[in-house]
Amino acid sequence: MDYKKAAIEKHKEWRGKIEIRSRCPIKTTEDLSVAYTPGVAEPCLEIKKDADLSYTYTRRHNTVAVITDGTAVLGLGNIGPVAGMPVMEGKCVLFKEFGGVDAIPLCVETLTPDEVVKAIAMFCGSFGGVNLEDICAPRCFEIEEKLKKAVDIPIFHDDQHGTAVVVLSGIRNALKIVGKSPERCRVAMSGAGAAGTAIARLLLTAGFKDITLCDINGVINRNNNYSDKYLQALAELTNPRGIKGSLADAVKGADIFIGVSAPGLLTEEMIRSMNNDAVIFAMANPVPEVMPDVAVKAGARIVATGRSDYPNQINNLLAFPGIFRGALDVRAREINEEMKLAAAAAISELVSREELAKGVIIPSPLNKKVAENVAKAVAEAARRTGAARI
Repeated sequence: MDYKKAAIEKHKEWRGKIEIRSRCPIKTTEDLSVAYTPGVAEPCLEIKKDADLSYTYTRRHNTVAVITDGTAVLGLGNIGPVAGMPVMEGKCVLFKEFGGVDAIPLCVETLTPDEVVKAIAMFCGSFGGVNLEDICAPRCFEIEEKLKKAVDIPIFHDDQHGTAVVVLSGIRNALKIVGKSPERCRVAMSGAGAAGTAIARLLLTAGFKDITLCDINGVINRNNNYSDKYLQALAELTNPRGIKGSLADAVKGADIFIGVSAPGLLTEEMIRSMNNDAVIFAMANPVPEVMPDVAVKAGARIVATGRSDYPNQINNLLAFPGIFRGALDVRAREINEEMKLAAAAAISELVSREELAKGVIIPSPLNKKVAENVAKAVAEAARRTGAARI
């Protein structure tokens, strides 16, 4: 199938992938008087007394804003917020189909992080949560960091944390197959942008001790001085053995490779230099850091990619609908590390022993049971950690 041609034809036919429908009937004057004036004044006055009643009297309790500035749309780069709208609408469709969450796409026309933060903070009272999408690094770190301080609803950059959750869930199952523990594994990573940073941080939280990252300039080392404060902070947390050099140096002796970078960077020779039963997560799209058949030929035991035409697809769809469903169900103030860990565990638990025996480490992204499992686990973690309002 020619997906490019089909997408153009379908988007022209659909004229938008989402729409708003009324939840209340307006067939009589009484209906109108209750839904709108004069009756609507009463819930307004109640909310004025207690803003939390907005979750009871409006759709806020089930509505998320999907926001981009258009600086890192899919693999297209900085194409601008308006051009990013088809992606944001698509995200909203997935929220509804898999999590039952109403989502509204909002494309912010500014390149100043502080203006993005100010804009979102000004209208966040209309939403139960905010999903940041396709915002480039390092501005995505700054925007998320400042927003979390400015508002009391969940702020979640899916390109960072959704990816990290799904990667961790797959890694958990891969280690079950190869019989290794997180604290004894060496992890080599290619890519230190939004996804790479979040993956490294969540793996550290999950108990991994030895993670070495590479960016376009080579191995990230704490002895270097980085102008990017976020990269400098990451350097302080990783590469405990002080490796220097290139990706080949980082990969040598590693148990796990995680790629969120560029096509063809991982060679057969590099894979052969890894530890026995190597686990490869090559997630550059559409062409991964190494093709699965090449990785297996070079000795990899488990291989995952970001592609749907190969086994073990690492797809954020496994994470964000359930994470937001769970957060909204308990009116969470945030999505914290414990909630992310709970989501990762819930995803990995849906892979059976029989599937693990066949090398399957991740559920299908079309499995709607995933969102249910994740939502329940996230809600429980939110209550356990005090992030829940109800």
